[in-house]
Amino acid sequence: MKICLISFDFWHYDEHIVEKLSDKGIEACHINIGAFTHKNTGERIKNTFSKIFLGKNPKHHKRQSFILESLEKIGKQDQILVINPEAIEENIHQKIREYADRNIAYLYDSMARNPATHLHYFDTIFSFDDNDVKNFGFEKITNYNYLDHIPAEKQHPKLDLFYITSYDKKRLSALNTLINRLLPLKIKFEVYMVGKKGWKNKLNQIIDPKNIDILKFGRKKIPHHALPDYYKNTKVILDLMRANQTGLSFRIFEAMALEKKIITDNSTIKTYDFYNPNNILVLDKNFRNVNKDFFNTPYEKLPEEVYNKYTLDHWVNTVFKLNS
Repeated sequence: MKICLISFDFWHYDEHIVEKLSDKGIEACHINIGAFTHKNTGERIKNTFSKIFLGKNPKHHKRQSFILESLEKIGKQDQILVINPEAIEENIHQKIREYADRNIAYLYDSMARNPATHLHYFDTIFSFDDNDVKNFGFEKITNYNYLDHIPAEKQHPKLDLFYITSYDKKRLSALNTLINRLLPLKIKFEVYMVGKKGWKNKLNQIIDPKNIDILKFGRKKIPHHALPDYYKNTKVILDLMRANQTGLSFRIFEAMALEKKIITDNSTIKTYDFYNPNNILVLDKNFRNVNKDFFNTPYEKLPEEVYNKYTLDHWVNTVFKLNS
């Protein structure tokens, strides 16, 4: 069987899908749109000039051509999975359809945040967002647990809580409220903020001045392979929602693999079979339900059948119908 994945793999989650398919003996390839780069400095300068003065982005069009060139090299596929297809133009979707016996889309952004178009080219459309599944008739699937399982007893965390985020007004406002709740509890926590240097100057409008000094800043995102080391050093992982989104983030499943507790403002998590209030604290409106006991009590292990349901292996088998 030949399966191709097409995606803009900025965070390097999608590469795990291709690796899992290859482990199953499937001829798998990945057309990573995000990996396309300019050939030289001259092209990069021309692209910048065009975006600023002409309002056009040649790099975007070259990425579209990159998809077609890659498909021509690999030929007809049994299945093609396109993740977040809104990054691809309609004429390219038409060509992708010609290369696929079965064409699949997976949306791990909500339609409210990032409307996907040209969905009529797909045989199956999966979404992680409950509202979109209900409103558009998509098939529901969550993100997946791609990490190896490491029991809590084999880890020795020094932090009570860890959070990594980019600049987002809604989430930073929630973070500010939470920090004010945590400080009197003497909770040892760390917040790592990834983004442009100029973002730090905007924080005064969102974060209390005394709380800004608590944040750690980095211009480069933490490498994907290094994230587990950060998570292993904490008892609890913080997960704050983006606006207009109900789907579960990858943090939930990374926490599952590492047997970490979760604090989240995503109340939909209560509808899942892995929800356990001893492991997952869903914040109330004013975050008044944060208490020190949650950090001091041990993680309660999930039943094996529940854990396996959210693994990448199960995800791949479901999306590509490998067990049918």
